[in-house]
Amino acid sequence: MSAPVKKAVESIAKKVIPAASRSVTAAEAHTIAPSAVSSTESQIPWDGWVSSFLASKLGKDKWDKLRSFVVFRTNDINFGEQIPKPITEVPINKDGSLKARFRYPSPGSQEGGRQAVEDKGTLYEDPFFVSYYPRDTTRRYQDPAFPSPDVEKLKLDLLPQDDEKVQEAMAKYEEGARSSPGNKGTFATGKSDFDPTGLRATMSTNHVASEKSLDENMPDHLPTYDWWNNQEKIVAWYKANDLPVPLGNTGYGTVPREGRIARW
Repeated sequence: MSAPVKKAVESIAKKVIPAASRSVTAAEAHTIAPSAVSSTESQIPWDGWVSSFLASKLGKDKWDKLRSFVVFRTNDINFGEQIPKPITEVPINKDGSLKARFRYPSPGSQEGGRQAVEDKGTLYEDPFFVSYYPRDTTRRYQDPAFPSPDVEKLKLDLLPQDDEKVQEAMAKYEEGARSSPGNKGTFATGKSDFDPTGLRATMSTNHVASEKSLDENMPDHLPTYDWWNNQEKIVAWYKANDLPVPLGNTGYGTVPREGRIARW
């Protein structure tokens, strides 16, 4: 069947086949088209009959007073239930003009979530690359096995080079960290070809590739404080109030608003 003929048959069938606006049997299920909108009729019409009966007998004012005396948080939109009922409409803006209901609008009709995209050409362009240590420069020198190579090298250079202990320490330094050498991408099934650096999997991670990645991610910018452009006004304010000038702009609210808002 060609595509135009198939579409024509489907359009005719939608007009002929009734919508599933009622309960159907298993025998006629294949002849009923599904409804585009679910039924708005309550499946538990007896729910809330006690409240309706008392409100009709006592009147609205007396019923509200009685209910506020017995029920905790009478204005709770969920009526004290942890999960909203499918028919509960929840306001999603300040004036209450926009409301949301369970699966309405349906998730499939909404825009998808925005996933952060890494720079092209980096390891993190791969969405399955979730390792943090290849660019965790803040904890680079906290490895107890090899804490700070640059500092250790300076210490050894200041010591007499003809001392045997210094030579042994220098040999250990040249050898580098010995813990967790990694298999460098060689697994039981052979050499890995999905990540030549070996940083994607913990078993293949090695110190050489880790140090190279950390070198590429070391910060190379000089950040300035938020108060830097207003430092003259800040100093003038403290001098006008006969107060000692502090270092920087201390106090609550000095972090800009954009810095306290999550991006995604």
